[in-house]
Amino acid sequence: VLTDSERQMGVAVCDIGGGTTDLAIYVDGNIWHTMVLAVGGNHITADIAHGLRLPIPQAEEVKKQYGFALKSGVGSEEHFTVRPFGEEQPAQINRQELAHIIEARVEEIFLLALQEIKRSGYDGLLPAGMVLTGGSSSLPGIRQLASQVLGLPVRTAKPENLVGLVDKLASPAYSTSVGLLQWAAAMQDEDMPSRRDRPRRRPKGESRMNMEPVKEWFKRLLP
Repeated sequence: VLTDSERQMGVAVCDIGGGTTDLAIYVDGNIWHTMVLAVGGNHITADIAHGLRLPIPQAEEVKKQYGFALKSGVGSEEHFTVRPFGEEQPAQINRQELAHIIEARVEEIFLLALQEIKRSGYDGLLPAGMVLTGGSSSLPGIRQLASQVLGLPVRTAKPENLVGLVDKLASPAYSTSVGLLQWAAAMQDEDMPSRRDRPRRRPKGESRMNMEPVKEWFKRLLP
């Protein structure tokens, strides 16, 4: 997610999850401050559901298909069709109306993040800015809105150095999960003895590592 240069210079990581947003501040290559904000992507979906009178599943699909984090980023002539509660016929919704709903909540997230950065004492010490990750960080316009609110350079992270299943996993939504797996693999490589030092035969009674839980985890992870 982060480059070595970003960690060294000073950077904030904002992981926008479903129910919460995790904030971590790196300076001189180390984490110096962390915070969990009690707002995330599910709150954006709930706002859409209430504002447009939609069931939650439909609101989530609308967010993914038509969502934009900046009202100024969509044209007034852009519309999409939904079926609100209590309506027999589909309704035409202006995409700017949707963007207005999303922008209000996303702006709140970054204002809370900015307050936390100031409270931590690292305001002005993050020349590398902020790196966004998590599912909601893929919303169009979110990077521009974050930069406006924070006054910092902002980029969206994606998993790197993937081999296989790249199309499925190369998304900000999986940055944290992929990063943890890559870290675990690196730790295993460090602890693993060299081929020269390994026994040629497995001692009796010693079983191989059970990979079934990992396989099941990936099945649940991928849509």
